[in-house]
Amino acid sequence: RVELKRMHKAIVLLFLLLTISFAFKKGDKGRSAAAKAESGGSDEPQEELRVDVEFRPEECTRKSKSGDKLSMHYSGFLTDGSSFDSSVKRGQPFDFTLGAGMVIKGWDQGLQGMCVGEKRKLTIPHNLAYGRQGRPPVIPASATLIFEVELLAIK
Repeated sequence: RVELKRMHKAIVLLFLLLTISFAFKKGDKGRSAAAKAESGGSDEPQEELRVDVEFRPEECTRKSKSGDKLSMHYSGFLTDGSSFDSSVKRGQPFDFTLGAGMVIKGWDQGLQGMCVGEKRKLTIPHNLAYGRQGRPPVIPASATLIFEVELLAIK
């Protein structure tokens, strides 16, 4: 009788461990269809955007928000340090509407709350940039992108 109780406890414990193990192994595969679509349909773990403020002016009367038209200078780099694009080198600022999907998601997220004159360094994982496919031949597949950006104006 005592042996039967021990065996029953062992089976219950084993069942619980297997259930927990399965839940962890499943990871975020149980995400909603909307969440999968937002990340490009991928079940892989999503990396996060890194925003480093390099310079912030002492006076900031207005911060960028979704719907604002921004004028930016930027230089884009791959993680090996090679440059792939630069508005600075062209001498032509880049204008776009923040939060309108006109730029990669990492920009729409990483440029929120900026002051005119502020400089940031954005490290953008592939899931917030050009995804697993990249933009060959300039942006390789699954590339993390690094942007040095400066907000010139909020129009």
